[in-house]
Amino acid sequence: MLEPRKSADSSGMDEFGYAQTLDRSIGKFASFAAGVSYISILTGVFQLFYFGFSTAGPAYAWSWPMVFVGQLMVALCFAELAGRYPVAGSVYNWAKRLASGTWAWLAGWLLLISSIVALGSVALALQITLPQLWSGFQMVGDGTGQFDFAMNGVLLASIMIGISTLINAFGVKLMTMINSIGVFVELIAAVLLIVALVWNAVRGPEVLLDTTGYGEENPMGFLGVFLIAAMASGYVMYGFDTASSLGEETKDPKRTAPKAIIRAVTASFLLGGLLLLGGILAAPDLSDPKIGAADGGLQHIVLSVLGGPFGKAFLVCIVVAVVVCTLAVHAAAIRMMFAMARDNNLPFSRQLSKVDPVRRTPTVAAIVIGVLAVLPLIVNVMQPAIFTIVSSISIVLIYLSYLLVTVPLLRQRFLRKWPIRDGSSEEGFSLGKWGVLVNILAVLWGGGMTLNLIWPRQEIYNSVPPFEWYLQWGGVLFVGAVAIGGVLLYRLKIRHQTGVLAEHAASVAAHQASGDSGDYGDSGDFGRETHPATVSATIGRESQPAAVGFENRGAAVGQGSQQPAVGTSEKPGRHAPVRSVD
Repeated sequence: MLEPRKSADSSGMDEFGYAQTLDRSIGKFASFAAGVSYISILTGVFQLFYFGFSTAGPAYAWSWPMVFVGQLMVALCFAELAGRYPVAGSVYNWAKRLASGTWAWLAGWLLLISSIVALGSVALALQITLPQLWSGFQMVGDGTGQFDFAMNGVLLASIMIGISTLINAFGVKLMTMINSIGVFVELIAAVLLIVALVWNAVRGPEVLLDTTGYGEENPMGFLGVFLIAAMASGYVMYGFDTASSLGEETKDPKRTAPKAIIRAVTASFLLGGLLLLGGILAAPDLSDPKIGAADGGLQHIVLSVLGGPFGKAFLVCIVVAVVVCTLAVHAAAIRMMFAMARDNNLPFSRQLSKVDPVRRTPTVAAIVIGVLAVLPLIVNVMQPAIFTIVSSISIVLIYLSYLLVTVPLLRQRFLRKWPIRDGSSEEGFSLGKWGVLVNILAVLWGGGMTLNLIWPRQEIYNSVPPFEWYLQWGGVLFVGAVAIGGVLLYRLKIRHQTGVLAEHAASVAAHQASGDSGDYGDSGDFGRETHPATVSATIGRESQPAAVGFENRGAAVGQGSQQPAVGTSEKPGRHAPVRSVD
């Protein structure tokens, strides 16, 4: 069994009830790079530019600042939480502090599933770029067949996911080194590409007001098609919470993670927005049908404007961006699976939470995530509209999981229970008096955008034949099945076993040495009857703090013993079963 690593740089992992088992080696730039690479300006902008443009024309670019403002509100809320709780599986662990057990588990479950789906959708972006870089990358058919594009995309994506699995399983140092180099290349390439496109502009910014011919057949007119096109921008600006999800592996995380979150979303907005603007202004002919085609898009504009050698050099940079984005999405999914598994909140938790004793990374979780990410691609392999379907579903799940944090956070603010008085040693970032307003806007934005994205529109979920009701409603059916199935799994089985596994729990001795008294006031819905260290082990009112190495309020457990207390379990090394109280 892996022995927990205790060090001066643990940044208080014991206060969350966990031992420091992961490798804490990520610096400031690597933390920033993790958030930027998940958002990945070049990946997201180039992957769905064709969809946004073909749906709403040049004016679709206005969805970019709209999405930024909404997501910035969410990012600010997350930065405040990251400044207090920079732990793996951040969204899941934040929800544990703010809400009931079912709510918190569902937040982690939805983000885990969305990350798995997003991993596949990001890797699919290779299909939009590689065949334009070299025709040899079109290995299935010649690209003209009905299913050539989708089948080749699944093949390329599966290869990329396999490479990402090997890198992430090898260790966080290798992953972050590759990621940081890739992000540096991506940022430099984005700046140079913006300059090149603006230099070659053939029209003025007034074209962004041109809506002629778009929305004429939509009942809501241009607004209707604009809301559909907003999916292209919404697909890019999420995943900034990755900087916090890597908090257990980051140096000085309570200060580093909040800054990384805000900088990542801001930098992505500025560079991505200028890239969109430059592409639209520089396109030789906006009526060219290739601009609105999946095998054309912004890549086609770059090749047309900059010519063969220079244009293809930038396409290589886009491929680099897709690679590092895939690594970041994979890494975030691994941390979420690991975080839930060490709380015994997933099937096969003991195996999924295993940390390699040499590489100090969850290798089993890395492999399982990689295998699962390929499954949605195989299911949709014969679907020509695979890009919009998989992308939209992944965004809906992520927006829902974010809502499961911002909604209870707002409730805590209204009840004047935020910040939670749980004995946290420091606060890395605070919204102060602006917290309520920012939080309200974050909730309104998240709810509105989720409804917009999940709406069963034919343009997104069933844009090509055969036109069937179950395909058009596929997003609603899939998200509903994941949410309802997850709640049933938790309520009927998981909640009866929840509790930190012994090999991941902080020892009672560590808490006693730190002088914890066990009385930290009211923590809202979560942890009212427990020591603050139990919050990461037991979830809300639905479980008792009987797991490893914790103290009940006012009564120490296992005093005088140097071994972790193991609840009601009689055998060392096993988690303590937790009785449900509702």
